[in-house]
Amino acid sequence: MPELPEVETTRRGIAPYLEGQEITEVLVRQSRLRVPVPDDLSERLIGARVGVLKRRAKYLQIPLAAPEGEATLLWHLGMSGSLRIARVGDLPKKHDHVDVVTASGYVLRYHDPRRFGFVDWQQGDGSLDKRLAHLGPEPLDDAFNGRWLYNASRNKRVAVKPFLMDNRVVVGAGNIYAAEALFMAGIDPRRAAGRISLARYQALATAVKEVLAAAITQGGTTLRDFVSGQGEPGYFAQQLNVYGRHGQPCLRCGAELHRITLGQRASVFCPGCQH
Repeated sequence: MPELPEVETTRRGIAPYLEGQEITEVLVRQSRLRVPVPDDLSERLIGARVGVLKRRAKYLQIPLAAPEGEATLLWHLGMSGSLRIARVGDLPKKHDHVDVVTASGYVLRYHDPRRFGFVDWQQGDGSLDKRLAHLGPEPLDDAFNGRWLYNASRNKRVAVKPFLMDNRVVVGAGNIYAAEALFMAGIDPRRAAGRISLARYQALATAVKEVLAAAITQGGTTLRDFVSGQGEPGYFAQQLNVYGRHGQPCLRCGAELHRITLGQRASVFCPGCQH
């Protein structure tokens, strides 16, 4: 599933080809996504000019100066979706469901084999969308820090890994990056969130920022379906310390990595380094 670094990599990859461009055509080959593509999407988008692309959590926000006023395209990649840049005349592949064509000849093409993603049109800047209303802070913003985690975790009996993955606590710390950050901070993913000190949460917040920044720099984590805006895979998977490495030796201490289930998600950790 594309996580925050994948979506941010996509935003950075497609932005130079879209920002400032006028939309001239919209092609919907398959409208039955997780949220059906609006029937009037083409009518609303043609003639609109694209503003500066934004991201909130794993949602890509494409501001539009549309004929009837300010609007926003809200795009979510789901479990297997990707957005890439094509040129007019490039033949679509299987599972290429939506094309947004610009006057420059570039095409924003949405590919999604499982069709769990969606694209939705909204009047205004999209900030009042109910899907964004209860999201926690962005992990790379100053508002997210050890004190925030410490305060949010008081009296919480839930294990720290699912606590960290809760989008109401902080967005973007999905399964891969939560596992890696907990390893970097030396915290056992099973430990109760409410029993972790401020100092350790400060280390964890720093680790979350570092692991996500590194993943964004390297283009996200290629596991199955993710490709960047230009169709290139990410490369962070080559530098994972624990995720997907159960049964292998810890790169730090040599102990065998263990796999457990927390919050119905697999979690790999080092019993020697994480406590």
